[in-house]
Amino acid sequence: MRHNGKVSFFIDNIFMFLHKHPYEPFIQKDTTKLIVGTLPPPRFSTGELLERDVNFCYGSYYNSLWLFIDKIHSLNLRYDNSKEAIEQRKQFLINRKIGVCDIVESAEREKIDASDLGMTHIKLRDIIGYLKQYPNIDTLLFTGGNSKNGPEYFFRKHIKIYHLKLELISNDIPRVHRIVIPSVASESVQTERIIKTVSLTSGSGAANISISRMPLYKQLKAKNPKFNTFDFRVMQYREFF
Repeated sequence: MRHNGKVSFFIDNIFMFLHKHPYEPFIQKDTTKLIVGTLPPPRFSTGELLERDVNFCYGSYYNSLWLFIDKIHSLNLRYDNSKEAIEQRKQFLINRKIGVCDIVESAEREKIDASDLGMTHIKLRDIIGYLKQYPNIDTLLFTGGNSKNGPEYFFRKHIKIYHLKLELISNDIPRVHRIVIPSVASESVQTERIIKTVSLTSGSGAANISISRMPLYKQLKAKNPKFNTFDFRVMQYREFF
């Protein structure tokens, strides 16, 4: 059944919401870094945006990714439903050779919220396929770690289909891995392509508790009582954006 653009159905008398990703991957021919998350909040799929939401990747005002980027680069971005707000973000990504390709294509939800743990019957996008299609990409930026139903978690499941695995490079936060993808240079020569992955601390409010427990955060907070979880993410994201 469909109500106000929402696709819903019943399984064994349980109401389920089909949560489809509203945006196609945003990738250019010269893209070198790819942001990989899961799904935007359901309101982006149903078109019920809040006043300060932007109808684009990571457009939820409460996700904060664009707030971090805005702070790092002093972009003076708009936070509303305007086309200008969308174009500002697209131009930044194009200029920086950054793309966006969330790994979840669709999922079902019993409760209509943005929780990754609430997703079931999950359909993943073919990230490895996109990497093969766009050979200039050398870095994946996961907007979350390896916790259940996070982007790194799903990526680990996805690459098993290709008999690939992540190799740990650094266990510091953000954790860094690499994945080696075989590629054919010619019929007789096979080369290897190395992709770096970085598991950034999630921009969601739910990650604030885990940040507050990190030794580095505690150290910086002790030196400057005004230092907060937003500042911590800006410091972390600055290196990669």
